[in-house]
Amino acid sequence: MTTPDTNPSLREGSGAMFDGIAHRYDLVNRVISLGIDQSWRKKTVRALELKPGARVLDLATGTADLAIMIARQHPHVSLVGVDPSAKMLEVGQKKLDAEQLAERIELHVGDAQRLDFPDRSFDGVSIAFGIRNVPDRLQGLREMARVTKAGGRIAILELSEPRGGLLGPLARFHVHSVVPAVGALLSGAKEYHYLQKSIAAFPSARRFESLMREAGLHVVASTALTFGVCHLYVGEPIV
Repeated sequence: MTTPDTNPSLREGSGAMFDGIAHRYDLVNRVISLGIDQSWRKKTVRALELKPGARVLDLATGTADLAIMIARQHPHVSLVGVDPSAKMLEVGQKKLDAEQLAERIELHVGDAQRLDFPDRSFDGVSIAFGIRNVPDRLQGLREMARVTKAGGRIAILELSEPRGGLLGPLARFHVHSVVPAVGALLSGAKEYHYLQKSIAAFPSARRFESLMREAGLHVVASTALTFGVCHLYVGEPIV
């Protein structure tokens, strides 16, 4: 019998893993981030510097939170959302229908490491809380650079390990203890223990910036948010 430990489709961070928590994903995000995740997303939208008529690719779109925010703030922009979890996209599609945004936002199951789009297809690319789960991050970044037009922005929002400052210990306690406990309580799943582990294993800002450059991106900005609990990286393809 195949179990989560032996089935590669259920590896930690996979689309199948997120299928299991799709029904509670939005609620848990709001609670464990104390609602601050929405302000982080707003900063991500601004960083894209989109113009009317732009076409945007939102990777790891999940339940389409970021895609919806982009569409609301930019009424003349169209989007494509890609995620490996079909059930997360099902939740996202219901939200698009309720918001009457289905004509402007397309959702597709897909892999950030192998994007099914031609070169220079998008004016901007975003990914929120998803690059951490891409097995080959360098390849994922290369794909983002490939599909982005010259002068277009790539905005990467990702959780990070708080490393310093007076409130660093409190922030680390939240990430290491509160996040997995509350996440498991609300979702009835153990996946939020993976969240804490994956945050701790994610490279430092300096190392990730180096990875962006190796992938063919010019690092426009790298900003620590909320005592270093989150980082916003902004890049442009070198063409």
